[in-house]
Amino acid sequence: MSQPKKKNFKIEPFKHKVEMDPRYPERTWKILEDAIHQIYNHNASNLSFEELYRSAYNMVLHKYGDKLYYGLLNTMTQHLQEIGRLIEAAQGGLFLEEMNSKWMEHNKALQMIRDILMYMDRTYVANYNKTPVHELGLNLWRDNIVRSPKIRDRLLDTLLDLVHRERTGEVINRGLMRNITKMLMDLGSTVYQEELESRSSLKHSDCADYLKKAERRLNEEIERVSQYLDTKSESKITAVVEKEMKFNHMKLLASQQFEMFMFCTFTRTGKQLVTDPERQKDPVDFVQRLLFISLFVDDKLRKGLKGVSEEDAETVLDKVMMLFRYLQEKDVFEKYYKQHLAKRLLSGRTVSDDAERSLIVKLKTECGYQFTSKLEGMFTDMKTSRDTMLGFNCGGDSNEGPALTVQVLTTGSWPTQSGAKCNLPTEILSVCDKFKAYYLSTHTGRRLTWQTNMGTADLKATFGSGQKHELNVSTYQMCILMLFNQTDSLSYKDIEQATDIPSLDLKRNLQSLACVKGKNILRKEPMSKDISEEDVFTYNDKFSSKFYKVKISTVVAQKESEPEKVETRQKVEEDRKPQIEAAIVRILKARRVLDHNNIVSEVTKQLQARFLPNPAVIKKRLESLIEREFLERDKIDRKVYRYLA
Repeated sequence: MSQPKKKNFKIEPFKHKVEMDPRYPERTWKILEDAIHQIYNHNASNLSFEELYRSAYNMVLHKYGDKLYYGLLNTMTQHLQEIGRLIEAAQGGLFLEEMNSKWMEHNKALQMIRDILMYMDRTYVANYNKTPVHELGLNLWRDNIVRSPKIRDRLLDTLLDLVHRERTGEVINRGLMRNITKMLMDLGSTVYQEELESRSSLKHSDCADYLKKAERRLNEEIERVSQYLDTKSESKITAVVEKEMKFNHMKLLASQQFEMFMFCTFTRTGKQLVTDPERQKDPVDFVQRLLFISLFVDDKLRKGLKGVSEEDAETVLDKVMMLFRYLQEKDVFEKYYKQHLAKRLLSGRTVSDDAERSLIVKLKTECGYQFTSKLEGMFTDMKTSRDTMLGFNCGGDSNEGPALTVQVLTTGSWPTQSGAKCNLPTEILSVCDKFKAYYLSTHTGRRLTWQTNMGTADLKATFGSGQKHELNVSTYQMCILMLFNQTDSLSYKDIEQATDIPSLDLKRNLQSLACVKGKNILRKEPMSKDISEEDVFTYNDKFSSKFYKVKISTVVAQKESEPEKVETRQKVEEDRKPQIEAAIVRILKARRVLDHNNIVSEVTKQLQARFLPNPAVIKKRLESLIEREFLERDKIDRKVYRYLA
């Protein structure tokens, strides 16, 4: 009998499909959008934050995070744009009050919205690398309010005006200022800047009054930071005020003939300007301050003393010497002073030879013959050169070709540049060779090297309209321009190869000829402020000027670059080594035996008129002299040195 066949059971999935209401995301977002409107309209007390949180939670859970996030962004943007219009409409003193009030309200609204959307912040924002709700609200406030074209400048001007009014003695609402500046700091914005002091206080002050005002202003700024600015900005504001009140006004102080030595009574900076040993740790900063004194002298001797009586000129120079006496690094000053004096003498721009020599006499009295020997040598060279040119011009050959004036400079006395070179045009080279032959025939055992980087030339040029001009240019510029006698267009590479002018000097001179408005003897393609090696230059036949004589100044850096300042300091240190060694040898030659501390003391005493030698450097020079067998250490006491005859 056959058994009944077993039936196989099959479990199938539930076939009824649950479908979500297609209007769910729109309806849910509408609820949340209305809630955000109510929060901004101060009706949050009627809302159920638990239900709102659940609605936002479900939207994210059902993959509608995008709709929720970008809906929030658009809604908040609309509200902030409306708030921006209300702030813009606020007049006068109500402007900051309205902004502060709306900022407080926005922060409260932002906190409530963040609580409602907390789940979105934790999941959707984190997973999709979006900006969190609170940060998003701050960014929108920054972009729609603080950086609004109609608010940004007005906000900054209002803040600075309040600071200015307080500086002039008015009472301002410091609490309001504190709230606004805190808002800017919370936004991470750089809208609030360290403001600069105006120059108005200079107009009716003498130097002593100005310095007192400057110190008082600095103390006020520090107190102002503690009251309503961010404490981290104290060091920045202090640095800005010090720079503006002192160093940025130095030239103005000088031009008004203020008593420069009064800087030494300025209690905060005072003698730090010239005597603080900490300055030596930053050679760039240190050299910049010493450079100022030479710039002041240069300004006076080029134009500042023009038309001034001899007595008044002496008074100015005496005041310069008062400040000079405070300098511990007089050799650094000498290096810059020599550079400025060389430019004045070679360009013929010194206002008075008597004033120049008077200052050198004062420096000689203060520091001795060695300090001024090279400076005096520069004047001697100028006189000798005039006599030499008189003799050269008396010869028949000198009348052929371009007129030539040569200044023969003694190596070592002048700040010459050993690497300066240039291929002179044939017309110029021939007359230079004639002078060289004449000079060497009258002076035996000498060698001439042309310093083409220091010369000038006068060129007569005719332009396309037939207009004629006399161009006063540098020697480098002359070499460049004379290339265009043979062609109308040359590339940078062509000019570089033809003239052999060093790259940096070539670019500066081309920039002067092609990029300075009203002086563009050449045209450059492509046109830009900088010179590149791909540029092409053409003769500008449309050049015109209302003056017959046109001076083309060489574009130079407004001030030394930091590497140049460091290099200057290094050169000074190198120049000091033989002076320190010479002092050591003089001392030990006289004393025969001396211990280390007394040597340091004696060397410092001998050299302090020029500079204060570093004890560590003195020790190194002692070691160098021992290696070269000028000295030896005592065999018993290693701190004692003996002079070797």
